[in-house]
Amino acid sequence: MLKLARSSILGLAFGACAVIPAHAQGKTEITLARFFGSCEADYGKSTDVKAARGECGVITTLVNKFNATNQDGIVVKPQIVEWGPYYDQLTARMVARDVPTIAVMHQSSLGDFVSRKLVDPLDDGFKSVGINTADFTDHARRGTIVDGKVYALPFDTWSWLWHINVNLMKKAGLTKADGSPVIPTSPEELLAQARKFKQATGKAYFAWPTSGTVPTNTWTFLSMMLQQNTELFSAGAKPHINLHTPDAKRVLDLMSQLYAEGLVMPGLDSGAVNQAWFKGDVAVALTGTWRIDDFLAQSEKPESPAHNAYTVIPFPQLFAKRAAYADGHSWVMLKGGAKDEKTRKAALTFMKFLWDNDLEWARTGHLPANRTVIESAAFKALPMRSNIAVISTIGLTLPHAVPRQHAVQIGLSEELITMQLSKKPVAQVQDSAETRINKLLDSVR
Repeated sequence: MLKLARSSILGLAFGACAVIPAHAQGKTEITLARFFGSCEADYGKSTDVKAARGECGVITTLVNKFNATNQDGIVVKPQIVEWGPYYDQLTARMVARDVPTIAVMHQSSLGDFVSRKLVDPLDDGFKSVGINTADFTDHARRGTIVDGKVYALPFDTWSWLWHINVNLMKKAGLTKADGSPVIPTSPEELLAQARKFKQATGKAYFAWPTSGTVPTNTWTFLSMMLQQNTELFSAGAKPHINLHTPDAKRVLDLMSQLYAEGLVMPGLDSGAVNQAWFKGDVAVALTGTWRIDDFLAQSEKPESPAHNAYTVIPFPQLFAKRAAYADGHSWVMLKGGAKDEKTRKAALTFMKFLWDNDLEWARTGHLPANRTVIESAAFKALPMRSNIAVISTIGLTLPHAVPRQHAVQIGLSEELITMQLSKKPVAQVQDSAETRINKLLDSVR
């Protein structure tokens, strides 16, 4: 997944952050291509998964623990890549026949690799190690099954959330008798509530990013667009986007108006969105599941404007049906990665270990891909998770048939940012975004 404010990584770092067991005579080495940052100084030798924090900490200690405890002489050697160039580097490595055994992959990118026949189906492999695909959550199934075959091990579901400062909502008279915030149920209610909040507090209702390279504006747009009954992309071998429907115009009009009226704090990148919320400058920050623990930690500080007054919800239903944009991380086996059956078996054994530790990964803020885990008391006991568990059912992404989804999302996000910052008319945005994205889609071979 695209990650916000991750640890900086310099280039492509090869080498193990592994604790190699003493019994590793006749060891089988497998490589693991991943992003999630580098944190060797803190977790390079740690095997205490429960003490780890953040995506990097958890995945690093999971690998270390597997290397230290597995009885099959398997050694996982991570290859850590910055997320921005990750897929370009992955493709280049496949061309050079330097293919990792296992690679992390966003479910929104899986369709591209399946259509090019670059990933192996894993149905039989999962059966051989005891991974039951019936335990995939609804969203995980949609994300990893293409044309009836399973091409990836889902690791999580992540989504775009409303992180709310209830103290500020109370000041604006936007809380219920029980102290919970009033949540809008239509575009009209949202506008009225945001205007009331600004009038009462002098502050913007929302913080959402309008700069940076992550397509966050697209996630906001899609979270509302997917709540409607219009198909955004045409079906067929060459999908095209249609932004001239009444449903699409309704969402664009709402986003444009919120920004034009100063109901969105202007000029923020992803890090500044978090800081605006931490300082009490906005009621609602739009950011992802992976930020829950950060916001929770801030709200626990006595000096925080949101002290003991933080809550988080899925993107609320403003249109015809309940839905929210969601994606997920998964693990794939690329063609040419496992050189022999022994290596393939080792890779599947490690994937089973990751599947069995889905609860530990869920502590990052992401939702489990494992239905058993998401229904467990241990998961529900994690802070705020019961608020967002429904995303594993209502979370939607674009169809696998839509190619180059990351590039499509970046293109749309840039057009939305132009609309907001330059007050470009919605009709012109519809034309320019549609032309730009369909030209990109037509270029796919």
